[in-house]
Amino acid sequence: MLLFTKILCPTDFSDPSFEALEFANELALHFIAELFVLHVVAPVPVDINDTMMQVPLYVFQHQQQLEKSSSKKLEEEIAKRISPKVTVHSRVVVGNAADQIVKFADDEKVDLIIISTRGQTGLKRLVFGSVAERVVRLAAQPVLTIRQE
Repeated sequence: MLLFTKILCPTDFSDPSFEALEFANELALHFIAELFVLHVVAPVPVDINDTMMQVPLYVFQHQQQLEKSSSKKLEEEIAKRISPKVTVHSRVVVGNAADQIVKFADDEKVDLIIISTRGQTGLKRLVFGSVAERVVRLAAQPVLTIRQE
């Protein structure tokens, strides 16, 4: 029998990712599963031409502000979209989105990843790639993709 006790749903705060989050909420209710909601913040670019190889303080401050505002936004969206009956854990991490999603899923030993796709095709997909596609390729867990146009 298929049983999910831990479900991961990453969000980038887009409408398609919110639809996936609402789907994850329904599955978590059905399976009485814990729901992990993850947002990945891209690292603030640093000028590698700096001969001193020191990262200016404002870069760290900007990164911290991005993480703080993302955490606040994540909590707001969880309050709006997740049933109070669901045990939910939220986390904001920094790094490459696909890599961090897979790492988080492994670290937390989740049973299922639910992720939205954007339905991109052609040149746009070739240029920008797909976080969902990379997660599907790299994850040890089953990945349920919610396709969005």
